Amino acid sequence: MCADRAGRLWRIAEMCARCAAATPDCRVLDTAASPPAPVPDAAGTRHRAEGEPAASAPAGTTALFSDPAAFSAGEAAPDAGSASVPAARTATSATAPRRPKRWGKIAQRIVPYDLQPDVLRLELIELGDAFRAYQSNPEPDQTLLADLHDRKARAFSSWADVTGNASLRHEAKRAAGAAQATRDMHANRLGLPAGDPDGPAVERLLTRNHAAHARTVLAYVQAHAPHHEPDVHLLVLLLTLRAARDGTGNITGQDITGWLPDGAEQALEQLVAAGWLRLPGSTAEALASRPEDFTTFTVPNLLPEQPRPFPFGKTTRAKISGWAQKAVGDRKFRKKKLSAATRLLALYTAAHTQSGGRLGHPDDDGLALAEVAAFCAMAPEEVAEHAALLADADWLTDAGTADGRLRGQLTERVLPLGGPL
Repeated sequence: MCADRAGRLWRIAEMCARCAAATPDCRVLDTAASPPAPVPDAAGTRHRAEGEPAASAPAGTTALFSDPAAFSAGEAAPDAGSASVPAARTATSATAPRRPKRWGKIAQRIVPYDLQPDVLRLELIELGDAFRAYQSNPEPDQTLLADLHDRKARAFSSWADVTGNASLRHEAKRAAGAAQATRDMHANRLGLPAGDPDGPAVERLLTRNHAAHARTVLAYVQAHAPHHEPDVHLLVLLLTLRAARDGTGNITGQDITGWLPDGAEQALEQLVAAGWLRLPGSTAEALASRPEDFTTFTVPNLLPEQPRPFPFGKTTRAKISGWAQKAVGDRKFRKKKLSAATRLLALYTAAHTQSGGRLGHPDDDGLALAEVAAFCAMAPEEVAEHAALLADADWLTDAGTADGRLRGQLTERVLPLGGPL
């Protein structure tokens, strides 16, 4: 007998003991015991065993069952107390407690616990864990990172298909772009030594994107240097790279004399007199400054209120600045005391190479002498002389200037400094 939710209406139903136990608010009025096993006689008919008492109905209640095979007509139900009945379960205990589903987070998004299909939900959770594990690695692995971005692109695309969320599809496209960018960065850092296609890979200081920004700075220096002299061009280049972000930077006397062993003071005075550079004191004080007491300089044309000529950030700026200082401060240049014009030529050739170290674009035959000479602040006919000095310093091989073109190849020693076109 069971009641409705308001407890007003009762109904009597015949059911098995298991169903009764699983029904909330159910009260058992009577219980039928299992019938005794019939004993077949020789003729094959069924009857009660000899001496077996007939079942009698308990006082006050009689239950009739619809199964004619269990009881013959007129037989009463067995005693309710002769069989054990499981206790009725409440609604809360009817279902066993479920184990909570595993949850996760990826790209600042919580993966829904009810996301279907379940294989997609697990992939997103595992992918988020994989990204966090990668971030804790002491050394970067760009191949692994590109694979993770590929997995993220596929997973977010499927997630967008399931939910119809446009932002998830946008995130999938971003992940695909990040995977390609990571592979390009890895490829740009690796190259083969000149003339040896089976040689070991070379890790480059500049990626293809960094090299493009470096060439932007070189063009800016050529266009905005206040005097057309090699010392001035070189000093403008290195100071521009230090002040590229906000128009200010720090230098020491050792920096300046390292860049320009001869003529540093005159070049500084020319820049200050032209208004291109501002110093807090005299040029002599700037040349005497030490690392613990550096000089802070200002380039007015690069201050934030002026139009920004460079689109790169601080990390790229530091990369390009380090590359330029490493190139102009090459140990063989210092040993041979090469001039600013030769160092500018070395820097220009390093910034305009193919992946294998050849000068110029693959479709071009070297570099135009007029453009090279304009950056280095020299006459086109002087380029051949300085190219020979670079060959002697193990910077270039096969250098030549025929037909108005500078041809050559970076040596294996300096191939990591090459900025691929």
